[in-house]
Amino acid sequence: MAVAQAISESGLTSVEVSLGISTIEGEPEREQIHTLQKQLHSLGFELIEDKKHQVIEQIKAAVIRLVQKDFLNDLGHINTSDYLKKETGYDYSYISTLFSSSEGITIEKYIILQKTERIKELLSYGEYNLSQIADKMGYSSVHALSNQFKKITGLSPSDYKSNSLELRKPLDKIIDNSLNSKRSSKK
Repeated sequence: MAVAQAISESGLTSVEVSLGISTIEGEPEREQIHTLQKQLHSLGFELIEDKKHQVIEQIKAAVIRLVQKDFLNDLGHINTSDYLKKETGYDYSYISTLFSSSEGITIEKYIILQKTERIKELLSYGEYNLSQIADKMGYSSVHALSNQFKKITGLSPSDYKSNSLELRKPLDKIIDNSLNSKRSSKK
């Protein structure tokens, strides 16, 4: 709603506004784009005009949708590369190379980081046991989930839940936080 309002206040008409993507009607004037950039920035958003960055944002949004809607339990039926190809309209090898070169991690690692944050969220809600979470998130077993969770967080899911630690990260900052922790551990 905030993005749609910013578009409108810039003298533009939005056709569609969804996670990570907004489509406007017609060809905006440079002044309208400048006004929109300022308004979006004040809301904590940014206008991405570069096509490659748009594709990267599409990939991130598609992964977040996949993980947040718990579609991962169907991964036996959904191939991640096919899903991302369908969502972005680009060949997987292209988006994989583009994402890795721009973000410094692979799409697969990004999916794992997003899954880890989703698991933290589900653990904090307390609505599901670990077996149900493993199933929802597409893991073959609780053991597989626990191993990957501990590899990323340094804690077992049980330790994470029992300590009630506030270790969750904003979804749009997962890569930044991951890279920063790697940089500080290399020093």
